[in-house]
Amino acid sequence: MQTNIVTEQLTAAGRAIEHDSFAIIDAEVGPHAYPPEQWPVVRRMIHANADFEFNGLTRFHPDAIDAALRAIMGGHSRIVADVEMICVGLSPSRLAHFGLDTHQFISDTDVIDQARTEGTTRAVQAMRKAHRRGLLDGAIVGIGNAPTALIEVARLIREEGIRPALVVGMPVGFVSAAESKALMAQIDSVPWIVIDGRKGGSTLVVAALHALLALAEARQAATRT
Repeated sequence: MQTNIVTEQLTAAGRAIEHDSFAIIDAEVGPHAYPPEQWPVVRRMIHANADFEFNGLTRFHPDAIDAALRAIMGGHSRIVADVEMICVGLSPSRLAHFGLDTHQFISDTDVIDQARTEGTTRAVQAMRKAHRRGLLDGAIVGIGNAPTALIEVARLIREEGIRPALVVGMPVGFVSAAESKALMAQIDSVPWIVIDGRKGGSTLVVAALHALLALAEARQAATRT
Protein backbone atom coordinates (compact mmCIF):
# COMPACT_ATOMS: atom_id res chain seq x y z
CA MET A 1 0.00 0.00 0.00
CA GLN A 2 1.29 3.44 -0.95
CA THR A 3 2.02 5.66 2.07
CA ASN A 4 1.91 9.43 1.90
CA ILE A 5 5.17 11.19 2.73
CA VAL A 6 4.78 14.91 2.08
CA THR A 7 1.38 15.25 3.75
CA GLU A 8 2.26 13.22 6.86
CA GLN A 9 3.58 14.41 10.21
CA LEU A 10 7.36 14.85 10.18
CA THR A 11 8.15 12.47 13.07
CA ALA A 12 7.20 8.87 13.76
CA ALA A 13 5.66 9.88 17.09
CA GLY A 14 3.59 12.56 15.43
CA ARG A 15 2.40 10.18 12.74
CA ALA A 16 1.43 7.57 15.33
CA ILE A 17 -0.64 10.06 17.32
CA GLU A 18 -2.43 11.33 14.23
CA HIS A 19 -3.14 7.85 12.90
CA ASP A 20 -4.37 6.68 16.30
CA SER A 21 -6.65 9.72 16.46
CA PHE A 22 -8.12 8.90 13.06
CA ALA A 23 -8.67 5.29 14.16
CA ILE A 24 -10.52 6.46 17.28
CA ILE A 25 -12.72 8.75 15.18
CA ASP A 26 -13.51 5.89 12.78
CA ALA A 27 -14.42 3.67 15.73
CA GLU A 28 -16.57 6.21 17.56
CA VAL A 29 -18.24 8.17 14.77
CA GLY A 30 -21.02 5.70 14.10
CA PRO A 31 -22.78 5.46 10.75
CA HIS A 32 -22.27 8.09 8.10
CA ALA A 33 -23.26 8.59 4.49
CA TYR A 34 -19.99 10.03 3.16
CA PRO A 35 -18.31 8.13 0.29
CA PRO A 36 -14.64 7.13 0.65
CA GLU A 37 -13.32 10.21 -1.13
CA GLN A 38 -15.24 12.61 1.15
CA TRP A 39 -14.84 10.93 4.52
CA PRO A 40 -11.13 11.82 5.00
CA VAL A 41 -12.07 15.50 4.79
CA VAL A 42 -14.82 15.18 7.39
CA ARG A 43 -12.64 13.00 9.63
CA ARG A 44 -9.83 15.54 9.65
CA MET A 45 -12.32 18.28 10.48
CA ILE A 46 -13.54 16.22 13.43
CA HIS A 47 -9.92 15.66 14.41
CA ALA A 48 -9.29 19.42 14.39
CA ASN A 49 -11.77 20.15 17.18
CA ALA A 50 -13.11 16.83 18.53
CA ASP A 51 -16.64 17.64 17.39
CA PHE A 52 -18.49 14.68 15.92
CA GLU A 53 -21.35 16.89 14.73
CA PHE A 54 -19.39 17.55 11.56
CA ASN A 55 -20.52 14.08 10.62
CA GLY A 56 -23.68 15.31 8.99
CA LEU A 57 -23.13 19.06 9.06
CA THR A 58 -20.49 18.92 6.31
CA ARG A 59 -21.87 19.05 2.78
CA PHE A 60 -20.15 18.53 -0.57
CA HIS A 61 -20.98 19.63 -4.09
CA PRO A 62 -20.89 16.44 -6.22
CA ASP A 63 -17.73 17.60 -8.03
CA ALA A 64 -15.95 19.03 -4.98
CA ILE A 65 -13.27 16.40 -4.44
CA ASP A 66 -12.37 15.85 -8.09
CA ALA A 67 -12.27 19.59 -8.74
CA ALA A 68 -10.03 20.15 -5.73
CA LEU A 69 -7.61 17.42 -6.73
CA ARG A 70 -7.41 18.68 -10.30
CA ALA A 71 -6.57 22.15 -9.04
CA ILE A 72 -4.00 20.92 -6.52
CA MET A 73 -2.29 18.51 -8.88
CA GLY A 74 -2.38 20.87 -11.84
CA GLY A 75 0.52 22.94 -10.53
CA HIS A 76 0.83 26.71 -10.18
CA SER A 77 -2.61 27.09 -8.64
CA ARG A 78 -3.43 29.16 -5.56
CA ILE A 79 -5.40 29.34 -2.36
CA VAL A 80 -7.20 32.61 -1.66
CA ALA A 81 -8.30 33.02 1.96
CA ASP A 82 -10.44 35.51 3.80
CA VAL A 83 -7.99 35.80 6.71
CA GLU A 84 -4.29 35.37 7.36
CA MET A 85 -4.96 32.59 9.90
CA ILE A 86 -5.76 30.15 7.10
CA CYS A 87 -2.57 30.94 5.19
CA VAL A 88 -0.45 30.63 8.33
CA GLY A 89 -2.11 27.35 9.29
CA LEU A 90 -1.25 25.59 6.03
CA SER A 91 1.96 23.56 5.86
CA PRO A 92 4.56 25.37 3.69
CA SER A 93 6.21 22.10 2.66
CA ARG A 94 2.91 20.59 1.57
CA LEU A 95 2.00 23.70 -0.40
CA ALA A 96 5.44 23.80 -2.01
CA HIS A 97 5.15 20.16 -3.09
CA PHE A 98 2.13 21.06 -5.21
CA GLY A 99 3.32 24.52 -6.26
CA LEU A 100 0.50 26.26 -4.41
CA ASP A 101 0.63 29.92 -3.40
CA THR A 102 -1.56 31.55 -0.76
CA HIS A 103 -3.11 35.02 -0.83
CA GLN A 104 -5.10 37.12 1.62
CA PHE A 105 -5.75 40.87 1.66
CA ILE A 106 -7.81 41.45 4.80
CA SER A 107 -5.34 43.88 6.42
CA ASP A 108 -4.22 45.75 3.31
CA THR A 109 -4.51 49.52 3.67
CA ASP A 110 -6.45 49.95 0.43
CA VAL A 111 -8.89 47.24 1.50
CA ILE A 112 -9.51 48.96 4.83
CA ASP A 113 -9.91 52.37 3.19
CA GLN A 114 -12.34 51.07 0.58
CA ALA A 115 -14.42 49.29 3.22
CA ARG A 116 -14.71 52.55 5.17
CA THR A 117 -15.58 54.52 2.06
CA GLU A 118 -18.26 52.11 0.85
CA GLY A 119 -19.59 51.11 4.26
CA THR A 120 -18.82 47.43 3.67
CA THR A 121 -16.57 44.97 5.48
CA ARG A 122 -12.88 44.41 4.91
CA ALA A 123 -13.72 40.84 3.93
CA VAL A 124 -15.92 42.00 1.05
CA GLN A 125 -13.23 44.35 -0.24
CA ALA A 126 -10.55 41.68 0.14
CA MET A 127 -12.50 39.33 -2.14
CA ARG A 128 -13.04 42.16 -4.62
CA LYS A 129 -9.32 42.89 -4.61
CA ALA A 130 -8.56 39.22 -5.28
CA HIS A 131 -11.02 39.37 -8.17
CA ARG A 132 -9.44 42.53 -9.62
CA ARG A 133 -6.07 40.79 -9.52
CA GLY A 134 -7.44 37.78 -11.38
CA LEU A 135 -6.74 35.44 -8.49
CA LEU A 136 -10.15 33.85 -7.97
CA ASP A 137 -10.60 32.04 -11.27
CA GLY A 138 -9.19 28.53 -10.93
CA ALA A 139 -8.31 29.07 -7.27
CA ILE A 140 -9.32 27.22 -4.15
CA VAL A 141 -11.09 29.84 -2.04
CA GLY A 142 -11.06 29.22 1.70
CA ILE A 143 -13.38 31.23 3.94
CA GLY A 144 -13.44 30.42 7.65
CA ASN A 145 -14.05 33.71 9.42
CA ALA A 146 -16.16 36.19 7.49
CA PRO A 147 -19.67 35.37 6.24
CA THR A 148 -19.61 38.57 4.18
CA ALA A 149 -16.63 37.20 2.24
CA LEU A 150 -18.59 34.09 1.30
CA ILE A 151 -21.64 36.14 0.36
CA GLU A 152 -19.42 38.29 -1.87
CA VAL A 153 -17.86 35.24 -3.53
CA ALA A 154 -21.34 33.89 -4.26
CA ARG A 155 -22.26 37.26 -5.78
CA LEU A 156 -19.11 37.33 -7.89
CA ILE A 157 -19.90 33.84 -9.18
CA ARG A 158 -23.47 34.72 -10.09
CA GLU A 159 -23.09 38.29 -11.30
CA GLU A 160 -19.54 38.54 -12.62
CA GLY A 161 -18.90 34.99 -13.74
CA ILE A 162 -15.85 34.12 -11.66
CA ARG A 163 -15.07 30.42 -11.58
CA PRO A 164 -12.99 29.23 -8.64
CA ALA A 165 -11.94 25.60 -8.75
CA LEU A 166 -13.47 25.08 -5.30
CA VAL A 167 -14.96 27.17 -2.51
CA VAL A 168 -14.40 25.87 1.02
CA GLY A 169 -17.04 27.96 2.78
CA MET A 170 -16.95 27.54 6.57
CA PRO A 171 -17.41 30.94 8.22
CA VAL A 172 -18.35 30.80 11.88
CA GLY A 173 -20.69 33.06 13.79
CA PHE A 174 -24.17 34.30 14.58
CA VAL A 175 -24.75 36.98 11.93
CA SER A 176 -25.19 35.64 8.40
CA ALA A 177 -22.89 32.64 8.92
CA ALA A 178 -25.55 29.98 8.36
CA GLU A 179 -27.17 32.05 5.63
CA SER A 180 -23.92 32.57 3.72
CA LYS A 181 -23.25 28.84 3.59
CA ALA A 182 -26.80 28.08 2.52
CA LEU A 183 -26.38 30.66 -0.25
CA MET A 184 -23.19 29.01 -1.47
CA ALA A 185 -24.81 25.58 -1.40
CA GLN A 186 -27.43 26.78 -3.90
CA ILE A 187 -24.76 27.29 -6.55
CA ASP A 188 -24.28 24.51 -9.10
CA SER A 189 -21.69 26.11 -11.39
CA VAL A 190 -18.79 26.07 -8.89
CA PRO A 191 -17.91 23.16 -6.58
CA TRP A 192 -18.04 23.80 -2.85
CA ILE A 193 -17.65 22.28 0.61
CA VAL A 194 -19.74 23.92 3.32
CA ILE A 195 -20.88 23.37 6.91
CA ASP A 196 -24.55 23.75 7.69
CA GLY A 197 -25.46 26.16 10.44
CA ARG A 198 -23.39 28.48 12.62
CA LYS A 199 -20.38 26.27 13.22
CA GLY A 200 -17.16 26.76 11.28
CA GLY A 201 -13.87 28.57 11.56
CA SER A 202 -10.47 28.95 9.97
CA THR A 203 -9.16 25.85 11.74
CA LEU A 204 -11.73 23.76 9.92
CA VAL A 205 -10.82 25.27 6.56
CA VAL A 206 -7.18 24.42 7.22
CA ALA A 207 -8.14 20.88 8.22
CA ALA A 208 -10.21 20.41 5.07
CA LEU A 209 -7.43 21.76 2.87
CA HIS A 210 -4.82 19.51 4.50
CA ALA A 211 -7.11 16.54 3.92
CA LEU A 212 -7.44 17.50 0.26
CA LEU A 213 -3.66 17.80 -0.03
CA ALA A 214 -3.30 14.30 1.42
CA LEU A 215 -5.85 12.95 -1.05
CA ALA A 216 -3.96 14.67 -3.87
CA GLU A 217 -0.68 13.09 -2.80
CA ALA A 218 -2.29 9.65 -2.69
CA ARG A 219 -3.76 10.14 -6.17
CA GLN A 220 -0.46 11.50 -7.42
CA ALA A 221 1.34 8.41 -6.15
CA ALA A 222 -1.28 6.09 -7.67
CA THR A 223 -0.77 7.59 -11.12
CA ARG A 224 2.95 6.79 -10.91
CA THR A 225 2.48 3.08 -10.21
